[in-house]
Amino acid sequence: MKSMACSLFRIPPSSPVFSQRITLCPRFAAVTAACGAAAVITTFALTAANSTGVPVSLPMAILLSVVSTFSACGTSGVAGGSLLLVPLACSLFGISNDIAMQIVGVGFIVSVIQDSLETALNSSGDVIFTATAEFLEWKKEGKELPL
Repeated sequence: MKSMACSLFRIPPSSPVFSQRITLCPRFAAVTAACGAAAVITTFALTAANSTGVPVSLPMAILLSVVSTFSACGTSGVAGGSLLLVPLACSLFGISNDIAMQIVGVGFIVSVIQDSLETALNSSGDVIFTATAEFLEWKKEGKELPL
C-alpha cells in the first residue's frame, strides 16, 4: 500500500483523490515539486551569464528552463539541492566551474530566504493540483463549483 506525499500533506491510499480521481498527479508530482528549484537554477544561471557578459539568446534561455525543470525533479527532497545544479546550468553557457561555485556561494548566503520561497512555490503547485482534482470530482458529482 502506497501513499502520495506532497510538500505539506500526505494523501491516504483510501482517498478517492489517490485511487480514482487523478492518475496524472503521480506522474507529474515530481515536476510540480520542482517548480521552485527550477526557478532558482534558471535565475542563478542567468545571473552568472549576465555577470560574466555571456550573451543569452531566447532559444538558449528556453533550453535552460527545460533542462532546469527536468534536473530539478530529483532535488525536491534535498535541502539546498537546487544550488548543486547551478554548475550544470552554467555549463550550458560555457561558464567555468569557478564562477558557478561563486554563484553557489552566494546562494548559500541567501538560502535562508530563497529556500523558504522555493518551498512556498512548490507547495502552491501541490495546492493547485489538489484543488483541480477536487473540483473535477465535484463536477462529476454535479455539485456547483464555488467560483
